[in-house]
Amino acid sequence: MTDRTDTIETDIVIYDLRAKGLFPVRANLERLCTGAIWGEGPVWIHEDASVLWSDIPNNRMLRWSARDGMTVWRENVEFTNGHARERDGSILHCSHGQRAIVRTRFGPNLEDAADEIVVDRFEGKRFNSPNDIIVKRDGTIWFSDPPYGIVSNREGHAAESELGDNYVFRYDPATGALTVATDFVEEPNGLAFSPDESVLYVSDTSAALRTDGGGHHHIVAFDVVHDRELVDPRIFAVIEPGLADGFRVDREGCIFTSSADSVQVFHPDGTRLARIGVPEKVANLTFGGPDGKELYICASRSLYRIRLNTRGAT
Repeated sequence: MTDRTDTIETDIVIYDLRAKGLFPVRANLERLCTGAIWGEGPVWIHEDASVLWSDIPNNRMLRWSARDGMTVWRENVEFTNGHARERDGSILHCSHGQRAIVRTRFGPNLEDAADEIVVDRFEGKRFNSPNDIIVKRDGTIWFSDPPYGIVSNREGHAAESELGDNYVFRYDPATGALTVATDFVEEPNGLAFSPDESVLYVSDTSAALRTDGGGHHHIVAFDVVHDRELVDPRIFAVIEPGLADGFRVDREGCIFTSSADSVQVFHPDGTRLARIGVPEKVANLTFGGPDGKELYICASRSLYRIRLNTRGAT
C-alpha cells in the first residue's frame, strides 16, 4: 500500500460558464494513496477528519487521514460497498456478502464496535446485494439493490436472486416499514437527493454486465411527493464514457458523478457543466473536509482529492 500524496496534473474542462465558480484558480487533484483493487463507497468521518471506503474484491474497508495516511480499517467485512451516516453518527453499510443493510454504532472505539443488521429481507425474500445508500432528513433510509454482489464470488457470494427484480427501497427505522420506492430503473446503482429533497436521482448501470453494447448508462430523476412517493421518472443525463456508478450533489444542486475517465458535473437543468479528469476509472465520491469543500474520489486502486469552491448538500 502506498499513502504518499502526489499532485496530479489537473485536467479540468469547462463546458458551461456557470461552472467557473465551482473551482479555485489553482485547483489541484491529489492522489492521497493507492493499493486497493476496486475502491467504492467513500464516507467522510468528521469526528476524526478521515475517509472510510470499501476495497470490495479484497473484502476490507480502508481508512485515510492526513495524520495516519492509509490503513486497513476492517477486514472480512462481507464485501461492503456504499456507506452513509445517520443523524446520530452511526455508519450504515451496504453489505453484498450479507445481502443486507448493516449499522455500526458510532463510539470511541469505532473499529471495534459491534455491527447490527438493519434490514435484509423484503416480504421474506433476501435482497440481491445492496449497493448504495442515502439517509433523508426525516431519518428514512433509501438504498439501491442491483445484482452485482451475487453474479460471482468476486464482490460477494454467487447466488440466484430471490426477488427476481432490482429495486430502490425505502426503509423507515422508526416504524420498520420497508417499501419499494421504484422498480423503474433496470439496475439501480448510485443515488442522491437534491438539496431540498424534492428530486431523487438514481443511476441505471445495466450496461455494466452487458457484453453486447446494450444496457443503460444514465441517471434518472424522480420527483418526490408526500416525502416518500417517486413520480415522473425522466432521463436526467447520459454518462459517457462509462457509468454513473456513484455521485453526490452540492448545495446548489449540481451533480458530481463518476464516469470512466473523470468526474462529470451537471447543472440541475441537465446541462453538463464540466469534467475533472482522473487518471483511473472513477467509481464513487463524497464531499468532506473541515468545511465540506473537499471532494474525495475513489478511482480503481486509488483515493484522490480535489478542493472546490462548493460544498456538499449534506
